[in-house]
Amino acid sequence: MSVSVNWSYPTSVRFGAGRIKELADACKAAGISKPLLVTDRGLASLPITKNALDLLANAGLQAVLLADVDPNPNEKNLAAGINAFRDGGHDGVVAFGGGSGLDLGKLVAFMAGQTRPVWDFEDIGDWWTRADSAAIAPIIAVPTTAGTGSEVGRAGVLTNSETHVKKIIFHPKMLPAITICDPELTVGMPKVITVGTGMDAFAHCLEAYSSSFYHPMSQGIALEGLRLVKENLPKVAADPNDIEARGHMMSAAAMGAVAFQKGLGAIHALSHPVGALYNTHHGMTNAVVMPAVLAFNRPAIEARIASAARYMGIDGGFDGFYAFVMKLRADLGVPNGLAELGVGTDRLDELVSMALEDPTAGGNPVEMTPENTRALFEAAM
Repeated sequence: MSVSVNWSYPTSVRFGAGRIKELADACKAAGISKPLLVTDRGLASLPITKNALDLLANAGLQAVLLADVDPNPNEKNLAAGINAFRDGGHDGVVAFGGGSGLDLGKLVAFMAGQTRPVWDFEDIGDWWTRADSAAIAPIIAVPTTAGTGSEVGRAGVLTNSETHVKKIIFHPKMLPAITICDPELTVGMPKVITVGTGMDAFAHCLEAYSSSFYHPMSQGIALEGLRLVKENLPKVAADPNDIEARGHMMSAAAMGAVAFQKGLGAIHALSHPVGALYNTHHGMTNAVVMPAVLAFNRPAIEARIASAARYMGIDGGFDGFYAFVMKLRADLGVPNGLAELGVGTDRLDELVSMALEDPTAGGNPVEMTPENTRALFEAAM
């Protein structure tokens, strides 16, 4: 056999309604006695965050809240987090929230003990070996959305505030020691966030499944993740209190993040620069560009998507799957094109250049070129 690849799979996950009650126990199991709880500004004042802090305090853990996190975290947010971690004498991080809070929390735990700049650890080749592994603090991840799957990932996305380029920072020890997936924490999400994060999970599974790279385990996980989103995202959008469906969506989100070890593609290559330049919601941007990318990739993925459609109970092969995606987007209120997100053609050259430089572009089943990427952006407008 000629294939030689490196695979890594997730961490300890405590899954189920009410499992947030185990937060203090998880910290102690990871050797954390003075956690820094990192979340975003929107979550900082909500009851679920106060409850998490109370759970830690009642167990004698000296937790401090850091909520200086932008929707697309940048190196300035990271610097503030590192200073808070060091000044407070913390020994671990509770990364709490959606993708922004989870990613920044993981990055704070990673970078607080490093001496090199964060950009030295971009996910390129073996750059991660530059880090002092012994100086990485333990992480407990608590997702409050069902989308990015960062709670089972070994990387964090950070936007360069000067270039507006999103970079993936990677290290194996950025994987949380313990993850608590409690679907009750997602009940209070606004519908637009439920939809955007749910479509993000779908995009992760779809692109991983479509990638031409060899990783059959991830491909199988991606396929079941697609089915779980199909069956459960409409349910949670219609009834935010459907805990069982929300649990399945949390599973799908984690599965998507595991699966995309196999690769991502043009959905993310387009979405990353749009989010960096226009500050759009990542998952919703993925949902907006998804049909254009499906059509673009059809020559390379038609048979594979037809197989997925059969597994998901969708008739009509590729066309049936495409029609399902279009109806799902319409039913959930996803905008029809990038223009509805405020994206204009005035920065198209910049978007094309950034998309081609994005590391996810290399995983697309159809090679991306300046010409076809420009046409793809125009089709997604």
